[in-house]
Amino acid sequence: MNTDISYANQNLYQKTLAINVILALLVWIAWWLYTQPDSKAVLLQNWPITLTMTVGSFIAGATSEGGGAIAFPVFTKALHIDPQNAKVFSLAIQSIGMTAASLTIIVLRINVAWRFILWASLGGLPGLCVGSLVIAQLVSAALVKMLFTAMIVSFALALLLLNTQKRHYSQYLPKLYGTEKGIIVFSGFIGGTMTGLVGSGIDIICFSVMVLLFRLTEKVSTPTSVILMAINAIAGFMLHYFVTDSFNSTVKMYWLAAIPVVVIGAPLGVYLCNRMRNEHIVSILLFLIAIELLSSLLLIPLTMNIAISSLAVFLLFSFAYYQMSRSKKVWRHETDG
Repeated sequence: MNTDISYANQNLYQKTLAINVILALLVWIAWWLYTQPDSKAVLLQNWPITLTMTVGSFIAGATSEGGGAIAFPVFTKALHIDPQNAKVFSLAIQSIGMTAASLTIIVLRINVAWRFILWASLGGLPGLCVGSLVIAQLVSAALVKMLFTAMIVSFALALLLLNTQKRHYSQYLPKLYGTEKGIIVFSGFIGGTMTGLVGSGIDIICFSVMVLLFRLTEKVSTPTSVILMAINAIAGFMLHYFVTDSFNSTVKMYWLAAIPVVVIGAPLGVYLCNRMRNEHIVSILLFLIAIELLSSLLLIPLTMNIAISSLAVFLLFSFAYYQMSRSKKVWRHETDG
């Protein structure tokens, strides 16, 4: 029996690998035809973008941090790219990379909480519009950078919490009633709002809710957050392309420079995540978040307004995560994902 299962898994991996290779080849061909005769120049002139997303796309497929969580801080701090352009790029490139990763997850038949994706998207899409069209117009570039750091550091505390507590985690979501659906929609709305500001966030916030509150294992929460981010990235890209007209020539060049690597990096990240232990995934995330915090403290001028606003966001998210981690509710988990 074990031999049969192993053989079936091997065939599934080979089938998925073939699909990934075909998809990558099709994307490369389309990219090459579109960028001719300047294909080489696109990559050479924007090599820092290509290099950043080589790492970013891999992390996006392997963890609950989307590619935007890598692109946004590197672009705005190290490369000094305008936060608005960095956000639009993050959404645009994740619409490619996270979609490729999502296809890999589906073909590999990795366990995913589809009901969570449904309800979170119902909140995430309106939140995306609020963050992009309303709140983004009211905050400064420096504040946006620091708010992202505050959110991501509170997420680090959530990771530490869930890995210091010995609790039972399930492969499946609990039965969802009105209250549970409301919590998921609300978390999707907050995550979508954050995504509208910095190009990432719904994956991180919803991952925390799945693991801390609903006791869903990271091995299921991670691919679920990848698919959720893919849906919101596509919606965000369409919003900025058709509504705000923010997909300018500069962002377009960045996007073209990253496409060839993300269609490989994100699926490879999925393969790695499917084989990694939970503690290894957490270690990678904590390392990246530590770098994010250090770079923010060193590079972003902390005015009183930025410091107070960032601290408020950090405390708010940390309190919510802490309360979820302390929840004593016993969930009735189902087996239909």
